Amino acid sequence: MNMVFNKLRQYAEMVMFSHTLFSLPFGLMAMLWAADGLPSFRVVFWILVALFGARNGANALNRLIDKDIDATNPRTVSRHLPRGQVKPYEAAAVAAVCFALMVWAAYELNPLCFMLSPVAILLFVLYSYTKRFTWACHIILGIACGGAPVGAWMAVTGSIGWPSLVLGAVVMLWVAGFDVIYATQDVDFDKDFGLFSIPVKFGIKNALLISTVFHIIALVLLLYLFFLLELDWLYLIGITLAAILIFIEHRIVSPDHLEEVKIASYSINQIVSVVLFIFTAADMFLLR
Repeated sequence: MNMVFNKLRQYAEMVMFSHTLFSLPFGLMAMLWAADGLPSFRVVFWILVALFGARNGANALNRLIDKDIDATNPRTVSRHLPRGQVKPYEAAAVAAVCFALMVWAAYELNPLCFMLSPVAILLFVLYSYTKRFTWACHIILGIACGGAPVGAWMAVTGSIGWPSLVLGAVVMLWVAGFDVIYATQDVDFDKDFGLFSIPVKFGIKNALLISTVFHIIALVLLLYLFFLLELDWLYLIGITLAAILIFIEHRIVSPDHLEEVKIASYSINQIVSVVLFIFTAADMFLLR
């Protein structure tokens, strides 16, 4: 039994399960808005299954596709696949099971979700290769993650709504922005290995400026949703707190000080998404 739990723990670490908090809260925000409240337990359950499967399947696939690169990069050489803790066939199996869960959930939700589920998987596959040929890899990652709120909206309504596309754009810009920050620590390796990124293409200083622009636009779009959906003041507090966190994120990194990159790109942004969801939910259930 201990061996089983240890293996499951390794799988969870491989896909960075704790980072599920990035896109999940945005999917739940879209779900609440689409239902104008809480949808049925059945819909909530299958949305959670779909988001879980999509996110973890995509990460397992990415780890598998990047295993040779990770084995060469000093920063990632200790990951599970390069160290042999997880075999390639195990990573492939984890990805397959997670994607199967996502497709099953999509089938249970409605025909549109089921019909578009292969598109999501295609995006996940595409992203894992983009760093090999385009500096826009961060944007492709953002688009893939931005599917969470669009999919959740579809799950509730059976259609693609404009608010979900706006929130999807928020997620795209937000994820691309912090992924650019994260990529600054690999500039030298990426150049030597022939990989592409915004920091490699434009330099670290300009990359951080691009990241800032992405995040400013994301915040403006969140404010636009306030007017579009006629939300209340608690949602505005959520945006304000998110803006403060993002400001801190950009203050603690600079071209000459990249020591806090992981905190800026990962730790703070996990809080951003949760804060936005909490205040969105409070706005809906306390003020309506």
